[in-house]
Amino acid sequence: MKIQQRIEHEWLQQLVGTWSIESECSMKPDDAPEKFKGIESVISIGDFWIQGEGHGEMPGCDTMADMVITLGYDPGKQCFVGTWIGSMMPHLWVYQGSLDADNNILSLHSEGPSCQDENKLTKYTDIIEIKNNNHRTLTSLMQDEDGKWHTLVTTSYRRIQQPCLVAI
Repeated sequence: MKIQQRIEHEWLQQLVGTWSIESECSMKPDDAPEKFKGIESVISIGDFWIQGEGHGEMPGCDTMADMVITLGYDPGKQCFVGTWIGSMMPHLWVYQGSLDADNNILSLHSEGPSCQDENKLTKYTDIIEIKNNNHRTLTSLMQDEDGKWHTLVTTSYRRIQQPCLVAI
């Protein structure tokens, strides 16, 4: 059985590459934002999946963090699916999401520990926006107990141009 690649699978391929990361993070609405940097390498896994591995500074700590994201599109569910894990926590984030009408913004919805109370789960949305071939952003939002959404993290990804090697 041959499964056809869809436009959603093709959309994910523009994330493939090596990216420098600059982020600002505020874990609580009144906290001053902390800045941190890192790098992410995204590869294709066949025609249907991508996997990103990130490494960077950990806000508020003197340690580094590692992160792994997987994303694909499930035609049966008619939505993007994926996971995210980070070395700073034991929670497995499970995504479901969709593209906007212009195919520039991917919104990924998940549930995870609340920043106010780690014993409670709350809703999160990660928004990936393609600015151009070499620049994308990620905005992470959390819904509070009153149903209001707050920005936790804003990240700018810039493609690192790989040198072209010429055989002589």
